[in-house]
Amino acid sequence: MEKILNEKTVISPKAVVSPKAVIGLGVKVGHFSIIEEGVTLCPNVEIHTSAVIHKGTTLGKGVRVFHSAVVGSEPHDLKFKGELTTAEVGENTVIREFCTISRGTAARGKTVIGSNCYLMAYVHIPHDSIIGNNVIMANAINMGGHVVIDDWAIIGGLAGIHQFVHIGAHSFIAFSSRVTQDVPPYILAGGYPLNYKGLNLVGLKRRGFSDEQLRHIKQAYNYIYGSTYNISDAIKAVKDSVPMTEEVKNIITFIEQSERGIIRK
Repeated sequence: MEKILNEKTVISPKAVVSPKAVIGLGVKVGHFSIIEEGVTLCPNVEIHTSAVIHKGTTLGKGVRVFHSAVVGSEPHDLKFKGELTTAEVGENTVIREFCTISRGTAARGKTVIGSNCYLMAYVHIPHDSIIGNNVIMANAINMGGHVVIDDWAIIGGLAGIHQFVHIGAHSFIAFSSRVTQDVPPYILAGGYPLNYKGLNLVGLKRRGFSDEQLRHIKQAYNYIYGSTYNISDAIKAVKDSVPMTEEVKNIITFIEQSERGIIRK
């Protein structure tokens, strides 16, 4: 018989839940799942069967964790010495079967996944990574540590992402890509090696970008990915010739702050 903590919170008697975990109203925990001490499950979190939620993990309201996912495990990092670190997942994010999410190391102290993300089966989010809001990651994506993925990015299945890579907002990365350099915002990326394929027009239009916004983004990338300029000269040309809309500023800031260099055409 299920253990009912209150009128809305239901925990399977076959689950192992630490009395030192914080369990919110409306939480559901399925058979054989393990919730360690130091875990916080906010209201309406659902933990399906055989999942493991390790200490230091916070799951926001409405998060759903499916069969055999592991959240908040020790980092896969030989430098990790048992320091107290965290894994944080925002509201309404879905973590599908066999996903693995490691908590942070001393380098950043935490791994963070935003709200309304969708992580499909076998995705691995490693230590010290920062995933924005509304990010979709398809099946079997593997990443190195310290990766940053900005809001609304979509990553195709079987992609491999090098450590310390930065993927920009509203970008779309093709299936089975090998991502070793930074991917600027608003673009499509694909091919071998990974390269610029144009704007993510379908995604941008779905999210309400106007024709004027798209035109300015396109103008900026015509300089950046044209044959006339190198990157530094292209950025200067953009500043001189393209209206400084919020999107154009985002592009310039992203490229100027890139540590691994951006993908090319």
